[in-house]
Amino acid sequence: MSGGASSYTKTMANRRRPWTGDSLFLIHNLILKDIKVRYRNMSLGVLWSLLNPLVMMTVLWFVFTKIYPNRIPHFAAFVLCGIVPYNVFTICWLSGTTSIVENAGIVKRVPVDRAIIPLASVLGNCVHMSAQIALLLLLVLATGLGMNRNWVWLIVIWGLAIAFITGLSLLFSAFNVYVRDTRYVVESVNVVLFWLVPIFYPFSIVPSQYHEIYQLNPVAALVLASRNILLEGVAPPASLLIKLALSSILMLFLGLLVFRKLEPRFYNYL
Repeated sequence: MSGGASSYTKTMANRRRPWTGDSLFLIHNLILKDIKVRYRNMSLGVLWSLLNPLVMMTVLWFVFTKIYPNRIPHFAAFVLCGIVPYNVFTICWLSGTTSIVENAGIVKRVPVDRAIIPLASVLGNCVHMSAQIALLLLLVLATGLGMNRNWVWLIVIWGLAIAFITGLSLLFSAFNVYVRDTRYVVESVNVVLFWLVPIFYPFSIVPSQYHEIYQLNPVAALVLASRNILLEGVAPPASLLIKLALSSILMLFLGLLVFRKLEPRFYNYL
């Protein structure tokens, strides 16, 4: 009886149901659960999500204006245009990577499309990080740069960035089921990525032979496009948007493809 029940549970877990209203309900509840768990017993709540970029911005502002002066105008907003996309990317990627393992109970017992879990993790962290995006926009307005019609491009570039992060999370969440060291690889890559994204230095100082590589990096592309829109008041170059779109679509497709390939054996490794 026990073996039969176990076999039935495994069969149900491996059965993927099509997306329905229940799928959207599950995404909504996973996002709410993430928010409640994240801020449980925290007196400052969502304000904690603002401390990291504020501290980093302050340190970089002090170093690069008082100790090592630079001529970058609106340096605080310039830095925040780099810190916020980097924080969103790294937090969503790491959380998405561990999402399947951390929700093993749902994966093994609920016959639902498992791709929902990394997606909900990414969207939940985007909600969490929206306070930082709002901080960036407020700082831009406070510096006197003002709002312009090109702000509409923010929807496009952030939408593409979320698509890229979702694909990356699908890919690495599947790997993490089989190789639990995957999350530490992601953490190490994120440390290296901090220096490969023009957060505190302008793109103009990057040698020309590396420009193409930088623009193919979705995080760097998001930073550069954000500065075009918010600091320069112009639309991002078409070449940059095309590279961001291609890399995002390809990563989403690759992530989903690999996830579907590895998904049937999740039950055996969780």
